[in-house]
Amino acid sequence: MENGTVGESQVQTDLGAIKIADEVVAIIAGLAATQVQGVAGMSGGIAGGIVEMLGRKNLTKGVKVEVGEKESAIDTFVVVNFGVRIPEVAFHIQDEVKKAVEQMTGLNVVEVNVHVQGVVFPGAAEPEEEPARVR
Repeated sequence: MENGTVGESQVQTDLGAIKIADEVVAIIAGLAATQVQGVAGMSGGIAGGIVEMLGRKNLTKGVKVEVGEKESAIDTFVVVNFGVRIPEVAFHIQDEVKKAVEQMTGLNVVEVNVHVQGVVFPGAAEPEEEPARVR
């Protein structure tokens, strides 16, 4: 189920039902992915060949989740920093996302797919300031 849709996982207990919205799983996965060293940010996708970088406020935008009653599958779309070993960073993303989602939700994560959408070069993320015309 893609983010933006309101789906949920439900577990019935003796005291009642526990419901976990797909968006909650997406937020957990997005936060875990952005905390991995080498990840510059989440990606909203490629629009016209340009990767849209998203800040921490839009953690669900770089994540797609499918949640069943007991299992979940997660796709993350990330942008990495220049110079990192991409396979190593991707492995750490998979590991951290899996651990975070399983610990916080109790769902079994069956797969975490990492889609590297771009690379951020040093100094490229900050726009150059124009010099002041009047001092």
